[in-house]
Amino acid sequence: MVQTISGSDAVLKVIESWGVDHIYGYPGGSYDSGMNALYNQKDKIKFIQVRHEEAGALAASADAKHSGKIGVCFGSAGPGAIHLLNGLYDAKIDRVPVLAMVAQVPSTNMNIDFFQAMNEEPAFNDVAIFNRTVMTAKSLPKVIDEAIQQAYEKRGVAVVTIPKDFGWAQIPDTYVSNANTQIEPYAIEPDPVKIDQAVKMIQAAKGPVIYFGLGAKHARKQLMKVSEKFKMPLISSVLAKGVLDEDYPAYMGSTGRVAPKPGVEAAMAADLILWVGNDVPFASMLFNPKAKVIQIDIESTKLGKRHHDDIAILADAKEALKALYKAGKERANTPLYDACLANKKNWTDWQDSFKDSTESPVRPEPIFDVLNKEASDKAVFAVDVGNTNINFERLINIKHTQKWTTSGKYATMGWSLPAAISAKVLYPDRDVYSLSGDGAFAMLSEEMLTQYKYKLHIVNIVFSMKPSVSLEKT
Repeated sequence: MVQTISGSDAVLKVIESWGVDHIYGYPGGSYDSGMNALYNQKDKIKFIQVRHEEAGALAASADAKHSGKIGVCFGSAGPGAIHLLNGLYDAKIDRVPVLAMVAQVPSTNMNIDFFQAMNEEPAFNDVAIFNRTVMTAKSLPKVIDEAIQQAYEKRGVAVVTIPKDFGWAQIPDTYVSNANTQIEPYAIEPDPVKIDQAVKMIQAAKGPVIYFGLGAKHARKQLMKVSEKFKMPLISSVLAKGVLDEDYPAYMGSTGRVAPKPGVEAAMAADLILWVGNDVPFASMLFNPKAKVIQIDIESTKLGKRHHDDIAILADAKEALKALYKAGKERANTPLYDACLANKKNWTDWQDSFKDSTESPVRPEPIFDVLNKEASDKAVFAVDVGNTNINFERLINIKHTQKWTTSGKYATMGWSLPAAISAKVLYPDRDVYSLSGDGAFAMLSEEMLTQYKYKLHIVNIVFSMKPSVSLEKT
């Protein structure tokens, strides 16, 4: 006789098979079967009860950013489902895999005027790359399995809506997930003709620079080798801070409004940009408009998207940089390269001059000086949006062995506390810091209770933003 299992237990078995060991959510009556399943499988999957569904979705997004593995969250029917949206949009726009399980009223009460009943699926059409309402209890594990596959494949949000009665229904315990059939995609090799053209353009340039994003996060050594061989200062996107150690001499930081001075000035002085794994929406405004561009990206839709390319190379960043290094000849220092290194030293010395400031209100430099001294080489920083992010970008001396996250292109406030919870759950032996402005902290400050409940040792730093905001009667 075939063994049976509840629909919700079958769901958790599939999720666990994909290597997920914890889920964020807030209980509700429409998800009671899910809570029962979490109790049944508490030795395999830990339930983290956040104090607001938005925080659960943000923590799931942070899980994916920290680890590269899918983050999982749930919300109850109606308002609980809608509360997930802000965190799910962060995952959508920063392109990380997240599974959201959305509870629904019993199937017999759907599509009628019933308590907390709403047509949930259309609410998630824009945010999700996979959005399905389960139609039978027996299909539950299959739909969840496909949702996870799609989230990984398309680097986005998968939403599965589950009617309450399907979670309780008994179904055959025979489903086998596809978790062990997944294969990492092969790295795309660059076209040798394009590499030769790129090398010639780099050799002819007077002031070439490298502008890299998170698409080059696996190519740290290759970035440094190409920089050193061709004498190209390195500029990162904001989110790619930490790919290189902050104290690497040729790393100028990022460019743009949040950036340090050396990165901004190097970008405007460059006559050639080697654009690697970068999709910053402001990028075309951050560089010398007359500069030539060689772009490397693994996605063809990114080539020329943010700036006209003189040479477009469809390839894995690491493989393309290896090929450029091998094909080119070492250059002598250029005036721009020497000027950039000197500019960085001058900037660093100027910033350091404020470390011991006793001004009141306190300046950010003394706070970040303490962080730089006390944070371990394995520290994880959860950084909220706004001035806190700007100060972090300029003042933290990041190491490539450390981790940090923020809400990137979506830039929602309230990121830091849920992201810090994610960091401590994933890395219990690492020191974790949340950095927030007072406004962002207030938005999800109830998650301090989550930190306390699960005994998560997190250092929460809150900066007053009072001087930056004023209202005047006219």
